[in-house]
Amino acid sequence: MSFPGFRAAAVGSCAALVFVFLSDRAPAQSGDSSADAKSAASQADAARQEKKARADRAAEAGQSLKGPAANPECVWLGERVVGLLWRDDLDTAFRHLELYDRFGCPGGQVQTTFRCVVRQGNIDPKATETLNSRVHSCWLDPEFVPAPPPSATAAPTPSPPPPGQTSPPNSR
Repeated sequence: MSFPGFRAAAVGSCAALVFVFLSDRAPAQSGDSSADAKSAASQADAARQEKKARADRAAEAGQSLKGPAANPECVWLGERVVGLLWRDDLDTAFRHLELYDRFGCPGGQVQTTFRCVVRQGNIDPKATETLNSRVHSCWLDPEFVPAPPPSATAAPTPSPPPPGQTSPPNSR
């Protein structure tokens, strides 16, 4: 049994479904491409800022240090060596150290910087200071001692026990 309009209705409804499906996908795709463009722009901006920060650190080292330790290649490689040593990546640190030596950079600077970083103890993951900023500060001044955080200077004073009680209650 054949219905003459059945075939045309089936083709028309399929075409309508395809049209609806494609029209729903088009705005999402255009939104994704603009999000991708924004993401790419933010990545490019972050890369520019990192380049500028690296150049600023090298210029700062050139102003405060004398000799080959102030050369940009020595600063960059030396700080990387100290960071890798801190993270216990000794194989990579020694490969970088070979490059550091090949550029004629002073080995004593790496030693004193690493000593400064180690002397300050572990880095608190909640602190705003990062390993890179500590290494850079120690590179510029191996005798660097950071200022204590504000919470460490103001130690809480114990409150006096209530009247009639000589010691805190036992909390077992």
